[in-house]
Amino acid sequence: MTDQTKDRVLIFDTTLRDGEQSPGATMTHDEKLEIAELLDDMGVDIIEAGFPIASEGDFRAVSEIAERSKDAVICGLARAQLPDIDRCWEAVKHAGKPRIHTFIGTSPLHRAIPNLTMDEMADRIHETVTHARNLCDNVQWSPMDATRTEWDYLCRVVEIAIKAGATTINIPDTVGYTAPRESADLIKRLIETVPGAPDVVFATHCHNDLGMATANALAAVEGGARQIECTINGLGERAGNTALEEVVMAIKTRSDIMPFTTGIETKKIMHISRRVATVAGFPVQFNKAIVGKNAFAHESGIHQDGMLKNAETFEIMRPEDVGIAGTSLPLGKHSGRAALRAKLKELGVEVGDNQLKDIFVRFKELADRKKEVYDDDILALVSATADEETDSLQLVNMSVHCGTGGPATADLEMEIDGKEVSATSQGDGPVDATFKAIRMLHPNAARLQLYQVHAVTEGTDAQATVTVRLEEDGMIATGQSADTDTVVASAKAYINALNRLVVRREKTGKDVKEISYKDA
Repeated sequence: MTDQTKDRVLIFDTTLRDGEQSPGATMTHDEKLEIAELLDDMGVDIIEAGFPIASEGDFRAVSEIAERSKDAVICGLARAQLPDIDRCWEAVKHAGKPRIHTFIGTSPLHRAIPNLTMDEMADRIHETVTHARNLCDNVQWSPMDATRTEWDYLCRVVEIAIKAGATTINIPDTVGYTAPRESADLIKRLIETVPGAPDVVFATHCHNDLGMATANALAAVEGGARQIECTINGLGERAGNTALEEVVMAIKTRSDIMPFTTGIETKKIMHISRRVATVAGFPVQFNKAIVGKNAFAHESGIHQDGMLKNAETFEIMRPEDVGIAGTSLPLGKHSGRAALRAKLKELGVEVGDNQLKDIFVRFKELADRKKEVYDDDILALVSATADEETDSLQLVNMSVHCGTGGPATADLEMEIDGKEVSATSQGDGPVDATFKAIRMLHPNAARLQLYQVHAVTEGTDAQATVTVRLEEDGMIATGQSADTDTVVASAKAYINALNRLVVRREKTGKDVKEISYKDA
C-alpha cells in the first residue's frame, strides 16, 4: 500500500452485484446503467457492476457500464474458475480502469462444497489469481467466509494470492458472524503476519446478519483496511451489507477518531438512496440511519425545543450534507408548544399566548388520535378558536350507533346559552340521525342546502372536513368543521352554521346574504 492510500478509504460499491442478489431486487438493464452512472458521479472508487458469467443480461450490463465509465474502476465478479475469469475480463476490459474480482470459500464449511482439500484449494487459488493477473493488472481476491476460516490457513491462502499477483485482498464476513473487535484484530494481524501484506490494499466486506456490518467495516479500517465494500441503503443478501451512506458519513462525522478521507460527494447520497430504493423495490425503513425518513426528524417536545434553539443539540450532522433540504419537526402527540408556535409562524400565522394555549389544547387532542398532524390540520385548528366564546350553541358529547341491523341512533349532548341539554334521535344513517338530534335540541326552520365531505390530509386517520350550508328566511350561513371522525365533523359543521344564523339574526341586516365560518 502506498503512502497516498494510507489515509484514504476506497469505497467499493456492490449494489449492482450483491445488492441485486436481494430477493426481488432485480434491476433492468437501463436501471443498472442509470445507477452505475449515479455511483460514478458521486465519486465511488470501485463499482462492482455484476457477475458476468451469471447470465447474458449480466454480461451485457457489466460490458456497457465498463464502456460508459468515467472515473470509477469497473469490477466484475468471478468464481475461482478459468471460464469465469475469462468471461469477467471480456466484460470489463473496455473500462478505463478495469478490475477482476475472483473468490473462493475457504472456511471448512465452504471447502466441503467443492470437496477440495486444503492443498487442492491452495493450488486452485494460485492458478486462478495468476490467470486473472495475466489478463488484468488490477486483481482483487476474496476468501469467502474468511471470518470462519482457520487462522493458519487464512494466512497461507492470502500469501498465495498476493504472490500470484492480487493487488487487493478482501476479507469477507460472509455471514455477518464477527464483532467489531474481531474485525479490527483480524485485519491488523493479517497485515502484520502475511509476507507482502503491507504492499497491497486490504478490504472488508461485512454482512449485517447481527446488525454490526457498519461497525465491523469501520473497525476493519482502524485495523488497517483501506477499502470498504458496501451498498446503497445496505441492500444485499439476507439482512444486507454495510451501507455506503453510513460508513461515509461516519468517517466524515468522526474525523477525530477516524482521520481518513473518501472521495464521495455526500450531497448526492439522498438522491441515489431514493433512486435505488425505487428501482430495486426495497423502500428504505423510516428509522434507517442517514437516509431514512426519520433520520433528521424530531417529534419529541424536548428535542424540538432544543433543535429550534441550536440544531447541534440533537443532530451530529447537517441534513444538507447528504442532500436533504433541512431538518423536519413533524408534529405529533409528543410535540410541545415551541414546535407548534414555530409551525404556525412557518405557515404565516401569528397568535398570542392565550390563543396559542387554546390551539395547543386542540392540537394535543387531535394528536392523540392521529399519528402525524399535518399543516392543513394545524390551519384547521387555528380557525377553531375564532369567535368560539360567542357561540351560543356548542357540542358537548355525542355517540352514534349504526349498522346493517336498522336505523342509526344518535345520542347528543349540547350546551345552549350555558345550559346543557340532551336528546336521542333516529335517522337514515348516522349523519341524518345526528342532524335530527340537533334540531330536537335547537328547533329551527333552516333548510340544508349543501353537505360536503373531503379529507384534509392522507391516510385512514385523516381529518375529514365537512361543509354545511343552511338557509333560513333568506339568510344563508355556512359552517365548516374538521375531525378524524366524519360524523363528529358533520355535527360540528351543522352547529357552526346554526351559530352563524343566530349571529345573523342578532347582529346583521337582511342585506347580508351569506356568513362563512370555519371550525375544527
